[in-house]
Amino acid sequence: MAGPKTVLVGTVGQGIMRSGDGGESWQRAGINSGLHSDALVRTVVSHPTQPEVIFTGTDKGLYRSEDGGQTWQLQDNAMNDYCVWQIAIDPSNPQRMFAGTGTPTPATIFRSLDGGKTWDKRPVEVAETCPAVGIPRVTGIAIDPEDPNDIWVGFEVDGLRRSTDGGDTWMDLSSKIPNLDVHNVTVAAGPPKTVVVVVNNDVWTSTDGGNNWTAVGIKEAFPLTYPRGIMVKPDSPNTIFVTIGDSTPGRTGAIMRSTDTGKTWQSMKLSTPSNTAMWVVSTHRENPQVMFAGSRYGDLYRSDDGGNSWEKQWREFSEISSVLWLPE
Repeated sequence: MAGPKTVLVGTVGQGIMRSGDGGESWQRAGINSGLHSDALVRTVVSHPTQPEVIFTGTDKGLYRSEDGGQTWQLQDNAMNDYCVWQIAIDPSNPQRMFAGTGTPTPATIFRSLDGGKTWDKRPVEVAETCPAVGIPRVTGIAIDPEDPNDIWVGFEVDGLRRSTDGGDTWMDLSSKIPNLDVHNVTVAAGPPKTVVVVVNNDVWTSTDGGNNWTAVGIKEAFPLTYPRGIMVKPDSPNTIFVTIGDSTPGRTGAIMRSTDTGKTWQSMKLSTPSNTAMWVVSTHRENPQVMFAGSRYGDLYRSDDGGNSWEKQWREFSEISSVLWLPE
């Protein structure tokens, strides 16, 4: 199979599934690889300039791999007693990283200034409990591609936060969007530069730094009304992908694409219907034509044409939280 050889799928309860041959075969990275048994993996992220260096957030803290996900080491840091839901690495300065925690541990934001060796908790106010999920969790961290000091963080179910000083201080922007159930957030360089916030029943965009927001109106624009994942295509900063479903976990899902920074949308073709809501979508700046997407309950799809068409892969997984492929 042409394209990437190393593909990693983070799962909730089965650790990380890894393929070294482009998805032809899979091995579980579990306790024998350094992860704890039946790990609840919430996110998997690779270093922007050293793709063999990977971080994963789990229910028992942060792990790091130096060999493309074959082996893992638990990191001893301030997040030892936290469930890590999200990780973001500043592409302009990979020494600076952000991590978000939450359910079942307290939800907060951590920052590292030394490439993930040490972490400190940032001064952000978060609700102790909230509707629907109890203890909230960080579901998205976005670093502005043009201003890396501008950081956006979404909480499920406690709204939106923003820092304009690299994470030193934080503003609560939850009142700007009439839904605290934030599922994801990203910043597309555009033009125009657009902040995109996914909530459980719509997608909101802002082109003025969050002062004003416009709803996409997904009941009219999308075939299904439960959006979840989001990604900006690295080689096309006007192109945004959003994963959706009929509900959670739902019975089916779809992948939506906008090529005009969220103004209009079209549904991408899946080779076979997904078994639940589509949950995550990802690619790599090395070759953005190759993309992977996963449904909540284990269907994995691949696109080799920049998201125009998607083929379901033979391997099915337990609950998927994240998908990552690595350049050789």
